[in-house]
Amino acid sequence: MSLDSCDICGLVYVYRPNWGSRQLRKHEENYPTHDLEMAAVVFALKIWRSYLYGESVQVLTDHQSLKYLFTQADLNLRQRRWMEFIADYDVKIQYHPGKANVVADALSRRRAEVSVEKDLETLGRELKLVSLSALEGESSERLGLQAINQASLVQRIREEQQRDEKIQKIATRIREGEGDNEEYHLAEDGTVLLQGRITVPEGGELREEILRMAHHSILSIHPGSTKMYKDIRRYYHWPGIKKAVARYVSQCQSCQQIKAEHQVPGGLLQSLPIPEWKWDSIAMDFITGLPIARGRQNNTIWVIVDRLTKVTRLLPVRDTDKVEILADLYIKQIVRLHGVPTDIVSDRDPRFTAIFWRALQGALGTELHMSTAFHPETDGQTERTIRTLEDMLRLCILDWAGMWEEYLPFIEFSYNNSYHSSIGMSPYEALYGRPCRTPLCWTEVGERRRFGPPMVEETMEKLQTIRAKPARDSLYHWRLGIP
Repeated sequence: MSLDSCDICGLVYVYRPNWGSRQLRKHEENYPTHDLEMAAVVFALKIWRSYLYGESVQVLTDHQSLKYLFTQADLNLRQRRWMEFIADYDVKIQYHPGKANVVADALSRRRAEVSVEKDLETLGRELKLVSLSALEGESSERLGLQAINQASLVQRIREEQQRDEKIQKIATRIREGEGDNEEYHLAEDGTVLLQGRITVPEGGELREEILRMAHHSILSIHPGSTKMYKDIRRYYHWPGIKKAVARYVSQCQSCQQIKAEHQVPGGLLQSLPIPEWKWDSIAMDFITGLPIARGRQNNTIWVIVDRLTKVTRLLPVRDTDKVEILADLYIKQIVRLHGVPTDIVSDRDPRFTAIFWRALQGALGTELHMSTAFHPETDGQTERTIRTLEDMLRLCILDWAGMWEEYLPFIEFSYNNSYHSSIGMSPYEALYGRPCRTPLCWTEVGERRRFGPPMVEETMEKLQTIRAKPARDSLYHWRLGIP
């Protein structure tokens, strides 16, 4: 791994061809050269932790005195902190002459290009406000709208089907009424469907394109393999689709860097009472300590979850906002859209235990259920939701840069429109009776369209399934005695 620091921190990971760079922060511009080079080492170890941890790392630098980092007698507080971090890795620092360190050297001297990129980024934001259809290239990448004609995706699949011999044999048998396989059928436009799902032919880039849209779009934001598989199989089919999804997610570098492994906690399930209807019972908590965006004042996210459908609302607030401000936001964003809940589950945050908040909910006829002190498992649903949302926030910043607040609407949509294992469908499907449209499903074909009474019947059946599932899960754990 070679690195260099100048106006920009530049580094190259040679074993797995990778490179990275970032502009120096304001306070880092005052660092001496020795500290700048050391900061580059720390930066590299952080962003490539998944590759470097547990491996022997050879660092090449054109700053010769950095070789004696581990034997240096006097360290300041910042250097001591960095040394504690570096001690977790097997690092060997070697001198590499500047003339030979051309790649990392080039990455660390791109000041003019960086300023141009900033201008392009600002221009891209302005273009978003004018027209989404005018976005092209890198600007559209920031919104996850890659240069793909989504409206013609089904048309392109249909054209590939016409060139695929196996699919054409199936289509011919269907037209002639031969064979006893009733799973395949033809849509009105001639598309071959398997149980209502579009059959994607082998070869070409269509399968890879669908996987990329389902994972990297800002309307999906890096779902796990189970969520991604459930979302794709709703509309598309090809042999080995589950393995293809699992392989694609496992090879996503952003997911490997950001996401943590979540183990199922021990103990028997002790679920809260199941709500009777949507938004009858809600849970709420805060994500705090977020950086303040330039020109904005919010540093906290108010997370409000419908306990039945799992639909989540994300409201940006300040950690200094008084309870009166939160109450006004609650009326405008929750009560206005979903009505008054019968009860609220929350922790013992001072804003939720305030006299004004209690009086407001008492006047609305809403019961307040506070969790046990130092026992977040009481509202485990919200705590788990927050962990997922934090992962999505990090992934947005890693993939598209910018500040967290501008991605909050996309995160809320992505979370609510993705498959949720505890209810067996997406929260929006539980709320509206069907999932919302995304670039993955601009066009629905055949029997997938649902309107009128059939849609109402399906919605009621889904609600019954959702209400019965927690009881079945609890009984299952109780009978098996799962520790």
